[in-house]
Amino acid sequence: MTRAVTESSREKTAERLLRSSAGKFYDPEIDIDWDAPLVEGKLYLREERSSLYGTELWERLTPEQRIELGKHEIASIATNGIWFEVLLMRMLLKQVYDADPTTRFAQYALTEIADECRHSTMFARFSERVGCPHYGPVVWRKRLGKLLNVIAYGPAMYGSILVAEEILDRLQREQMNDPEIQPLVRMVNRIHVLEEARHVTFAREEVVRGMRRLRGPEKVYQQWVLAVVSHEITRSLVNPAVYASVGIRPRDGYVAAMNNPHWQETIRFYGERIMGFLGEAGLVGGPGMRWWRRSFLLGDR
Repeated sequence: MTRAVTESSREKTAERLLRSSAGKFYDPEIDIDWDAPLVEGKLYLREERSSLYGTELWERLTPEQRIELGKHEIASIATNGIWFEVLLMRMLLKQVYDADPTTRFAQYALTEIADECRHSTMFARFSERVGCPHYGPVVWRKRLGKLLNVIAYGPAMYGSILVAEEILDRLQREQMNDPEIQPLVRMVNRIHVLEEARHVTFAREEVVRGMRRLRGPEKVYQQWVLAVVSHEITRSLVNPAVYASVGIRPRDGYVAAMNNPHWQETIRFYGERIMGFLGEAGLVGGPGMRWWRRSFLLGDR
């Protein structure tokens, strides 16, 4: 495929996504009733998706504590989502910096950045509204994340975006129409799912285009970077500090979660669709396999 044809295809996709973005988007400040009361007894996270579900620690919790833990876990996921999206925006801005701003590609990248700004504000307000602290990633992982803008580019960059976005997407799709989940959680999930569908389309096509040009050591490097980043994404979803909300020592909760077959299967479920795509694209393999297995995204394979 010639470069001209590739650029034409990229521009057509960007043009279509720009039209979609103009036709349907949400403003969380307006479209969410932040003053609506939370519903007593409703879940914030499906119980079987808790990191401790099925463990001895879980069995010790009262029904009220299980709801409380789910609230803090979903707040951790949301505030880690802010971290993911800030990193995503930095990487997209790097693309825009070197692009022709008159292209639809650059204009859609800027539109996606605007979407992510609103999503980050939404996640922050959500965490505040349900009474949880800003968890985000642990300190050392947050510092390490600053390197991503330097080491990730091309297919690994867009692959990293996809892993973060599609893991959140599968979690949110499962919850957004569940009547047992808090209405506020369902609305936040619904907004994010609708707008992320465009972002996923954009990133998937960029992965496919980029992989067509890769050979030899460069392909191996891209595989390794994506595997390491994906490992850090899955390990950061639940900050160990959440366990203190129900009287569990953070280190004990984290160790139990990482060794919990139910949590490992939940991670595999969240990543099932994106792993199939990345495997077909050729980004799963090489020296990154150790990191993929440790991420729980490959299950027992």
